[in-house]
Amino acid sequence: MMKQFSYRHAKESQLMDHMEESDLFTFAEFKEEEAERTGYSNYSYWKSTIEAFFKNRGAVVLLVFLILLLIFTFIQPYLPGQYDPNKILNDANGMHYRNVPPGKVFLLGTNSIGQDLWARIWAGTRTSLLIGILVAIAEAIIGISVGVIWGYVRKADFILTEIYNIIDNIPNTIILILISYILKPSVQTLVFAMCLTGWIQMARFIRNQILIIRDRDYNVASRCLGTPMGRIIIKNLLPYLVSVIMLRMALTIPAAIGNEVFITYIGLGLPVDIPSLGNLINEGRVLITSAALRYQLIYPTIILSFVTISFYIIGNAFSDAADPKNHV
Repeated sequence: MMKQFSYRHAKESQLMDHMEESDLFTFAEFKEEEAERTGYSNYSYWKSTIEAFFKNRGAVVLLVFLILLLIFTFIQPYLPGQYDPNKILNDANGMHYRNVPPGKVFLLGTNSIGQDLWARIWAGTRTSLLIGILVAIAEAIIGISVGVIWGYVRKADFILTEIYNIIDNIPNTIILILISYILKPSVQTLVFAMCLTGWIQMARFIRNQILIIRDRDYNVASRCLGTPMGRIIIKNLLPYLVSVIMLRMALTIPAAIGNEVFITYIGLGLPVDIPSLGNLINEGRVLITSAALRYQLIYPTIILSFVTISFYIIGNAFSDAADPKNHV
């Protein structure tokens, strides 16, 4: 039996020696589709963010109402039966409709010179939202650009830190008052005054976040592989900061509207022929002692409060939903 096993083993060895290498091994071919399939994942950052956001029912409800308000604000002038917000309305005898209380003819009443308060509130909301959105976009563009350079480029840190220290020590209120006083009152003037120093906080915030994640392993590896700085910033750094950027922008809008109200309150805001929430609240505060005329202050204040609170809550909810730490 041992002889038979030895004989068989010898035969197999001889056959193996005579076989060519191509018969023993088969080379695997590279298939791009198969390689992509092995690394495929159905995870989507934005899909996960939206799903997490919609779990916050309070924020979703506010978002729906805010969207409806924004849509109505911009289509209101084109609806039938709407008055010009700056037109002084007269009755059949040529008398002004002064301080007419809310009713069927004037839904929210009229002001002290006979202008329709309904039309002025929606025109003022459009103006204030326009100011807030423009300021938020401008501050985001400038603040993110400067903040990324400030945090990523080591040589720029000293110069930008000194610039920040100088600008940050100038009270923002003083800048707003001076610019509004020197330049002609307009939407452009207010936006310029708010953006002049407002971007510095966004830049500082982005810089601090960049410093935290700049030298993490995947960024160091990207630099060692020769990845361009622009690609590292766009692909590795900014996506990680989406949540904080959205939060800062969401908070900038109500802050800008609040600044517009303040500037108008001290008499340096928009002229009366440009309705804004600041103008309406400034006009209504004079009548707060008269119970019959308080509606001229209450209605614009309700709109202002709803807009500011909604942006704050929605911004926080979206920031939490977009935080990469919640996607692990």
